[in-house]
Amino acid sequence: MLLVVLPMGGIFVRSFQNGLAGFLEDVLQPAALASLILTIKVAFGAAVINGVMGLLAAYILVRFTFPGKSFLNALVDLPFAIPTSVSGLMLLAVYGTGSPIGRVLEGFGLSIAYEFPGIVLALLLVTFPFTIRAVQPVLETMDRSLEEVAFTLGATRWQAFWRVTFPSLIPSVLTGVTLTYARALAEFGSVVVVAGNIPLKTQVAAVYVYGEMESYNARGATSVSFVLLIVSLIILLVLNYLSGIRSREGKSRPNQEVKVESSAIPGKETRSEGVS
Repeated sequence: MLLVVLPMGGIFVRSFQNGLAGFLEDVLQPAALASLILTIKVAFGAAVINGVMGLLAAYILVRFTFPGKSFLNALVDLPFAIPTSVSGLMLLAVYGTGSPIGRVLEGFGLSIAYEFPGIVLALLLVTFPFTIRAVQPVLETMDRSLEEVAFTLGATRWQAFWRVTFPSLIPSVLTGVTLTYARALAEFGSVVVVAGNIPLKTQVAAVYVYGEMESYNARGATSVSFVLLIVSLIILLVLNYLSGIRSREGKSRPNQEVKVESSAIPGKETRSEGVS
């Protein structure tokens, strides 16, 4: 606890050493405010996109069998294993100005290096595993008989997924999205390599904090850090709440009666299946 509580207390004291007015002055500096807004925006975008992509990837890895599946499953964790600055270099090698794909994108007026899309792409890469690893174990332990009942009622695979499988996955998807958002808020290495450190344009909060420390403005750095800390604490509370939901659902699932509906065949009656 001392490793966590004492540094948090230090950030709080340093941020408010000149009172609330001094804290607000630091946070409302144009560059500081712009970096916070940009960070919140790109983190939200990465969380939403990876929420959808991660859900689909987890479903494919669990429900389908194909050559190279084990390799792809192991590859999902690669962003955890490599330095984030290397992730940024990988993206520049593929999507940078001098690359073939980069030249094609520039032909459509889209640039990755030192632009907003580059930040989002960097965050997508480093946060890609979170939703997949949050959803995958839930899918693996889910009772597939409910989907089979939906198929017998005439439902398509999409209808079975949307009406039967997805509702049970919502807490785990939200957990993955929340973890993605929290990780994206703190990202530094890949963003500074791909998008640089351009104030009021591509400077995210973590890079701003580093720049302020390099400029010997510790109070300005700690004030922005305190805002990020508060956002992270809120995310932690949300995660704990979602974990509680998953725990309660896990305890109630053995005696749960699930209603499976299908609109694919007119006149089919709603049918209930007990899960044991």
